[in-house]
Amino acid sequence: MTALFRLIGTGGVIAYRALFNWTTPAMFVGTLLVGPLFQLLFFAYLGRQLGVADDGFYITGNAVLAASTACVFGGTMAVSNERRFGTLGHVLLSPRSRTAVFLGRVLPYAANGLLIAVTTLTAAALLLGLRVPVDALPGLALALAVAALACGFFGLTLGAIGLRFRDVWLVSNVSVALLLLLTGVNVPAAVLPAWMRVTGELLPITHAAEAARRLVAGDGFRAAAPQLAAEAAIGVAYALLAAALLKLFEAESRRRASLETL
Repeated sequence: MTALFRLIGTGGVIAYRALFNWTTPAMFVGTLLVGPLFQLLFFAYLGRQLGVADDGFYITGNAVLAASTACVFGGTMAVSNERRFGTLGHVLLSPRSRTAVFLGRVLPYAANGLLIAVTTLTAAALLLGLRVPVDALPGLALALAVAALACGFFGLTLGAIGLRFRDVWLVSNVSVALLLLLTGVNVPAAVLPAWMRVTGELLPITHAAEAARRLVAGDGFRAAAPQLAAEAAIGVAYALLAAALLKLFEAESRRRASLETL
């Protein structure tokens, strides 16, 4: 058990340092902290002009969404960059459980996403004057953490697909755009076409954003619990899907001798 925790914890941190493509603190701050905040401010002021929803709708939704960039791309890099750097074969030859290796790699990206989401929410609340009930803070932190984990496993699923398809970054970029469009963070789900609402229900962020909005509105944890449970279920589903795809595409890549073909 100790070896398993070391594999997940220490291995995940080492992989994060080696595979996540930010090279300087300035790049980290500019890309992962400042970028989501400006996106939030853009949609908040656009929402004011159009009268679609109040500031709280955009602040809360975009704060949850802020975790997605680091988590989705990080989860993708956890697999695809091993292939890109020519080290994937060494990982797959390890006698350790590769499912534990790759699932454990999601944790540092989820922690990173949680940091980004908390920073974005705090800065936006100070700039735009959002009042968050003190008793809602634990539930809000839980909603952000569950969303970050779900996005990380979603990214790992995309990374697993990269074992079979060459241009996994096209898939990742399109997926992030879909999270922006279909999860109801900037456009109320009620005004979306039915097929968009159904698709959004299957994506991470959607239920966490709704739970966070209920908590900020003061409805209490009990009102937000069903949405939090739904978000956690989606995260578990993507984790299982990622594990299954990793095994399937690993076997397929070995059979076709295409493991590290770019």
